[in-house]
Amino acid sequence: MQYDVFFSISQTPVAGATPTEAEMFGNFFDQVQLADRLGFGTAWIAESHLSSEVQKTNRRPVIPHWEGEVGLNADFLQLAHQVFSKTQHIEMGSAVMNILCMGGPIAHAERIGVFLALHGLNPEERRRINVGFAAGRFQFMNEASGIVPRDGVEEAAWPAMKGLIFREASEIFCRLLSGETLNSSQVGSTLLSRANFRSDEDWERVQDAAMVRDDLEARPESVPVANRWAFENLKIVPQDFRRDLLQLIIGSHEPATQEFVNTMRPVQVFNLSITRQDVIDDTHKRMEKAYHPDGGAWQRSYMPRTTFVFLNERPGLSPKERSAAAHREAREALSAYWKALQGTLDPTKVERAADNALIGTADEIADQMVERFHPDDRLMLWFDFFNHDNDRVMANMEDFMTHVRPRVDERLGR
Repeated sequence: MQYDVFFSISQTPVAGATPTEAEMFGNFFDQVQLADRLGFGTAWIAESHLSSEVQKTNRRPVIPHWEGEVGLNADFLQLAHQVFSKTQHIEMGSAVMNILCMGGPIAHAERIGVFLALHGLNPEERRRINVGFAAGRFQFMNEASGIVPRDGVEEAAWPAMKGLIFREASEIFCRLLSGETLNSSQVGSTLLSRANFRSDEDWERVQDAAMVRDDLEARPESVPVANRWAFENLKIVPQDFRRDLLQLIIGSHEPATQEFVNTMRPVQVFNLSITRQDVIDDTHKRMEKAYHPDGGAWQRSYMPRTTFVFLNERPGLSPKERSAAAHREAREALSAYWKALQGTLDPTKVERAADNALIGTADEIADQMVERFHPDDRLMLWFDFFNHDNDRVMANMEDFMTHVRPRVDERLGR
């Protein structure tokens, strides 16, 4: 197995205390430098935008019960420069970069090109940035960048529009990063049909809106939507940046979108800890055929998987006591998360999340990993989930690599 580490940098109260922003970033740099020394492969950093605390005061608060900030990292590339300057081996990954907001796909592609031009000035540099990209989790971040319905048709179709807008953005993003000169007439157009909607009623609302917009006498079989980004010929600069130091990973579970981006360049797949095993297996099978040939043969490690880690190897406790303490910590953290996200505690969701987490002593977690994961999987291990105890987080990271990893290797006969 391959071992990465995931950092949320989420400024939320835990046990009644909320670290300052400086403490949050200080803890992160302590932990990522330790991850580098311990041999973790990639540090995946959550990216978020705009204050979720302030957004709670608006007319449509998206997470009204959340306290503090979902995340403090609003610029993965700036953070990556800092991490590379303080470490020797670890790579960086965005989890994930929203390419719809804060300038859109053209701006994000150019920023990445600038980063790679600077990062690659040293010809001996081999550390990549693994850019996970997606459409963003919270709509208010996209609204602030103008990603809103432009007419009655888009308003009626909005639940389906986000994925279609992301597809358009992904094409622009991938083609510009591949070095193309591009204009919007060369980008695929959007044509809405019944297949884009969950029910006949949803589709009929869009058809009715199209009749009003386009002055039609009958419901159309398909409805055109104008491209979101309109531009004449352009090419990003710098042009000769180190493309060998870039790996793209798409944060979409739509099979058609995963396959579409791979018609342009090799794009791997970002995976969440709550994804069902059958979906994971189906994705691997599809990507064996769909992965762009420039990336070589598809590998299981090309779909890294996030998983919570609640490990207790603290001295002075029996194995049974350590196991009980780890399960208690997991329940408390997962319960706090779901209550903050939804305002109520759903025991079913807590239990489901716990089933996808690694919980217990080193021996127990090693057993869980061998039973649950493929030997060639790549794991993004999440140690700082609702935990601001910097010393404890780092101790758990070290205990994992010192005690869990050798046990997994032994069980796998490696």
